[in-house]
Amino acid sequence: MTVGERLRIWNRRWRLGHLATHLTLGLFALVTVTPYLWLLSTSLKLRTEVFTPTPKWIPWPINFGNYAEVFDRAPFGIFLVNTVIVVSGILAVQLVTVTLAAYVFARRRFRGMDVLFLLFLIQMMIPIHATFLPNFLTLQSLDLLNTRMAMMLPFFASGYGTFLLRQAFKQIPRDLEDAAVIDGCGGLRFLWHILIPLAKPTLVAFGLISLVSHWNDYLWPLIVTDTPDVRTLTIGLGMFVQQESGADWTLLMAATAFVTAPLMGIFLVFQRKFIESFMFSGLKG
Repeated sequence: MTVGERLRIWNRRWRLGHLATHLTLGLFALVTVTPYLWLLSTSLKLRTEVFTPTPKWIPWPINFGNYAEVFDRAPFGIFLVNTVIVVSGILAVQLVTVTLAAYVFARRRFRGMDVLFLLFLIQMMIPIHATFLPNFLTLQSLDLLNTRMAMMLPFFASGYGTFLLRQAFKQIPRDLEDAAVIDGCGGLRFLWHILIPLAKPTLVAFGLISLVSHWNDYLWPLIVTDTPDVRTLTIGLGMFVQQESGADWTLLMAATAFVTAPLMGIFLVFQRKFIESFMFSGLKG
């Protein structure tokens, strides 16, 4: 057998393996997305089409009135505004605090640094529910209960985000920083013009994780708020489910689709950066 024939056989096997991999991943993706597709289908159905002998995937006629009825029965517009303000506020402050903390732990040396970073790691191991009572009492003493700030304040710092970004910063060669210092670039300028652009995939990944976590947060907003004027989408959806008692599935699915659609859109836009964050390795070449 000649070398050319061996190469053709190897290339054919590689293509078959590549095709099998894509087919397997496509099958798993289809299984994963099927419940969400059924949710969207149910949200557009008439009430009489929900329970039929044969599952009906494509509703006809399409009933967009379910979404309008959801807004009539509950103030989901207010819930959405509150959620966007809370989630965006938390992320904006977190990006500042975790970036500065990660820069100090990754690029500076000072006495007690290892002990202080260990405390950050220990903080990641403490269950979030264990901090609810002291945080609640602190906010109560500050007269901040039943406000958007009450939902944001305990999460302005993130041990996980600091750890994630520190690891990204540490992979950037020290020689690059030395060259920047020789050219007159100070610490903050080096952080802004060099470190942050190189660590952008990691920042995007942390941003997505933060958005999803606080968008879906239910227990803490439920504890510190008691009026619809400041409550978020997850609380509103829970109240809507209790109100409907599970009877009207078209409205419940429409409300659920409305709550989850922004997260789906954000992930689809930034999914490439999210994947790149796991392959980020500083400078290449």
